[in-house]
Amino acid sequence: MTAAITNIDFAILDFIQNNMRSELSDALMKFFTLLGNGGLIWIFLGLVLCCAKKYRLCGIAVIAGLLLGLVLSTWGIKNIVCRPRPFLQNPNITLIIPPPSGYSFPSGHALSSFTAAFLLLMYRVKYIDIAALILACLIAFSRIYLYVHFPTDILGGIAGAAIIASAVYYISKNAPRKSPI
Repeated sequence: MTAAITNIDFAILDFIQNNMRSELSDALMKFFTLLGNGGLIWIFLGLVLCCAKKYRLCGIAVIAGLLLGLVLSTWGIKNIVCRPRPFLQNPNITLIIPPPSGYSFPSGHALSSFTAAFLLLMYRVKYIDIAALILACLIAFSRIYLYVHFPTDILGGIAGAAIIASAVYYISKNAPRKSPI
């Protein structure tokens, strides 16, 4: 079963490499991947939201979701699954970015991007929520385009983000606001 999934993953990656590559696309995908590095754009957005009273709870939730994702994914699941990145398995690929370290599943870029985007949607942060979702899609696609993640790594990151965002949203909406004392 895993061999069949990996074959489908490689078919998608190779289709993109053979049919979608151009100088402009290369530059755009490098840019979107850079935006997602370390989740910094999402951390920055969370901190900005914390500065506005109306969006403070959302900002705190975004930061909390990103931290939870880091712990569960980067320090947890990646080291349990230990899936090698696609460029390590296909020696015919020449990367156009420095090779990332660590394991492939799930995609940390997808997980952090969709965690933030899902929380912004849940909190209904007007205009920013849809823009964040579009940016999350572009960042996630860039990882496939650049041959550093399998499509199933992206799907795993999105699924993890949905779980993390839902849990953080639920907790933040149901946590007591003031001390009873």
